[in-house]
Amino acid sequence: MNTIIESLMNRKSVRVFEKKEISKENKAMILKAATNAPTAGNQQLYTILDITDQAIKDQLAITCDNQPFIATAPMALIFCADVKKWHDAFIEADANPRQPGVGDLLLAVSDANIAAQNAVVAAESFGIGSCYIGDIMENREEHKKLLNLPDWVFPAAMLVFGYPTQQQIERKKPQRVDMPYIVHENGYQPLTGQQLREMFDNKTGNKTYEEWMQAFCERKYNSDFSQEMTRSVLAYLKEFIEK
Repeated sequence: MNTIIESLMNRKSVRVFEKKEISKENKAMILKAATNAPTAGNQQLYTILDITDQAIKDQLAITCDNQPFIATAPMALIFCADVKKWHDAFIEADANPRQPGVGDLLLAVSDANIAAQNAVVAAESFGIGSCYIGDIMENREEHKKLLNLPDWVFPAAMLVFGYPTQQQIERKKPQRVDMPYIVHENGYQPLTGQQLREMFDNKTGNKTYEEWMQAFCERKYNSDFSQEMTRSVLAYLKEFIEK
């Protein structure tokens, strides 16, 4: 197994960091790797916010579902899907652009997330751990104000970085489901009830499928933060549709 594949297989989220700064050189290379990611039409439809103000990190630790480790992470980056700057550039050139739409937004979200994953892989190569914070999509009104986000700019992903503690290094990576349940050949194939049960066999532990799934549904899918994310993202979508 080559080193890149080994890194991808071993990588897991890190939420406890050593009190050790990330060097300017490593940070610059992580950002350079992000900005060299694959991108639609070489447009780089994203803007990366480098959060260096501790007061902003402290606030994000609260607004992103009360996760204190965000505030203690040595580095925090927010990857924004950015349709605004190309639209502004078209106007600057008198190109008569149409208004941005949801298709533009989804393309930009894809670009932003690809760039974010490049940052994750680059960080791993330096022994620097990371954790995605999907909660940045919540609390739209607060985050727009906190981060000075204009129309047509959407915070698609947030990443925090730092050197993992020994406990985090030794912590077992959560097992992924087997490939046959994820990889479908040539077209989508709905899973049967039995296949769904088999897919989650390695997750339920000593609980029944019903017990585990009902608890997970309540804790994640039906949770207040999940419903807030839906509300917040819908507000962004309306901005693209109705403006």
